[in-house]
Amino acid sequence: MKAIVCNNFGPIRDIQYKEVDEPSLSEDGVLIKVSSVGVNFPDGLLVQGKYQLKPETPFIPGMEVAGEVISLGSKVSDFVVGDRIAALSQLNGYAEKIVVKTSSTFKIPKNMSYDDACALLCAYGTSHYALKQRGQLKKGETLVVLGASGSTGIAAIQIGKIMGAKVIAVASNSEKQKIAKKNGADLSIGYENLKEKLKEISNGKGIDVIFDPVGGDTFDTVARTMARKGRLLVIGFASGTIPKLAVNLALVKEFSVVGVFWGAFTRAETDEYKRNMVELFDWYQGGLLKPLVEERYPLSEAAKVLEKILARGAKGKIILKP
Repeated sequence: MKAIVCNNFGPIRDIQYKEVDEPSLSEDGVLIKVSSVGVNFPDGLLVQGKYQLKPETPFIPGMEVAGEVISLGSKVSDFVVGDRIAALSQLNGYAEKIVVKTSSTFKIPKNMSYDDACALLCAYGTSHYALKQRGQLKKGETLVVLGASGSTGIAAIQIGKIMGAKVIAVASNSEKQKIAKKNGADLSIGYENLKEKLKEISNGKGIDVIFDPVGGDTFDTVARTMARKGRLLVIGFASGTIPKLAVNLALVKEFSVVGVFWGAFTRAETDEYKRNMVELFDWYQGGLLKPLVEERYPLSEAAKVLEKILARGAKGKIILKP
């Protein structure tokens, strides 16, 4: 089968599209013929050796897939050949076939495409966990979403609205701001004079919850706009810079800085994680949310896609097609 292989940590351009052996089926796993592969920001960090996880090389990157079950392990009883499923895996997603444990798989509703199912996993899973469990977002609160036109940003906008918040989207240009507005944001603004804008929008009260996948100088700015008892959610550092917090701000303003590591949540609180995913699928079926799949590329063009995402050029979700 064909797959994307990282032989050594280094530049993204060095990953290879090549023939590899098919994966071996475990007794508690299912073999999936992959139809859609989700591309995520951490994938690009991973192949460069810049992510928390550093697997032994060579390896196949990719953490979310959707496709059809074509073979079952000897101990699998809750799936059948032909089931349409979406699945999470720390690695091995950028391939024509993958073996995953049943504990990491979800049957796809009949009205959901493989692309949408794939897009729903990491981006919506992260944003849902961030706003529900970590941010404890309440109806009527003000939510600010940074990086609002990316896949996690769009997910945060849609979920924030479902949860009853007033959602302010922040994006770097007018095109991205329009995308955020189209996906449900009450207001969409740029990063210029952000502190002053947020102060005006909140009538001086400050912001209740800030969703920050950007980091860098923007984190420092928004930390000064928090409301009393606000929650500043640390999602990631797309800017490339990990900020340092002046903790006196948290003291004086009495706000919380809350880390969000969805991958750890999926492993440590499996039952709660599964309930979250069921809720997301229910919202999808009810027409309350809809992933924005921006583009689709052949699996062979994974390097080009990863470079685009790390350059913050994506608007919504990008899917690879084996």
